[in-house]
Amino acid sequence: MELDDLIKQTSGWLKGTGPHSEIVISSRVRLARNIEKMIFSNWATDPQLEEALTIIEPAVKEIEEIKNGGLLLRIKDASNIDKQLMVERHLISRELISKKEGRAVAISSDETISIMINEEDHLRIQVLLPGFALEECWKNIESIDNRLEKKLNIAFSAKLGYLTACPTNTGTGMRASVMLHLPALVLTKQINRVVQAIIKLGLTVRGLFGEGTEATGNFFQISNQVSLGRSEHEIIDNIKRILNQVMEYEQNARKVLITKDKNNLEDQVWRAYGILKNAHIISSAETIELLSDVRLGFDLGLIKGLAREIINELFILTQPAHLQKLEAKTLTAHKRDVKRAQLIRERIK
Repeated sequence: MELDDLIKQTSGWLKGTGPHSEIVISSRVRLARNIEKMIFSNWATDPQLEEALTIIEPAVKEIEEIKNGGLLLRIKDASNIDKQLMVERHLISRELISKKEGRAVAISSDETISIMINEEDHLRIQVLLPGFALEECWKNIESIDNRLEKKLNIAFSAKLGYLTACPTNTGTGMRASVMLHLPALVLTKQINRVVQAIIKLGLTVRGLFGEGTEATGNFFQISNQVSLGRSEHEIIDNIKRILNQVMEYEQNARKVLITKDKNNLEDQVWRAYGILKNAHIISSAETIELLSDVRLGFDLGLIKGLAREIINELFILTQPAHLQKLEAKTLTAHKRDVKRAQLIRERIK
């Protein structure tokens, strides 16, 4: 696989399939790992980063999902647009691209697996799947982790567990998260109460693009805060228990909207669809909000003839780097707004 191939395919986690896909966009499990007796990436010099990369790269290349049709790319070899493209596709973090030397990423052909090398930790392994599939994510990532540990000396303490750059990741080194679409809770003004309850129960709430982003488009990424003192299965079971309640609240809120406020709901949904279908200039922020309304309309059966996969994909394809990659050149903000509107019209007509 080449980096340019990414723009030609739908990411595996955007397929719109999997359990509870009408509410859950995707599930992710990430593991933080470090090489024994080597300085953490954030404190390492460029030569030390290169040394870690030299040790890690051969082991990652031998992972079957990377070896068979995947991609291993050094960050310094990627253009600024390509780096932003990978961020928009949830394959790498902004932190990985903040520096060039000694950093790399490996990506499976279906984009459900990515392995960042020398981000905050020497290894950040990620499995990202569509729908509410945390257990499947864990099964897949545990297999990858076991294979890597056979080839690499991973920093581990019998007392603390896996040693990581950030104390909150020490222990299992695991961060499990789920991306939820909760428009009905927003429309019925219940979302703040639900978010506060989630936080009190020890989970973190972020936006569509993770840490440091707001919950635009009614998307909420919910994950565990701490991994020390809990097993991987305990972390996943806790998230599942809480999110099952959140999904029930969202389903109930949707029933309220469709039974007690259907006229206003239909008006909002169809206005959003009409704008997206006919606009010739549209911003990224407006696009996300309108697509959220259309997705709710589709999930409630108000809009026919669209596929959830197309709606999901448009959330990513309409981001700045994707638009510029499609045009194979740098675009001004105005030209991106024009290109974005054109792309949406072509995809949903």
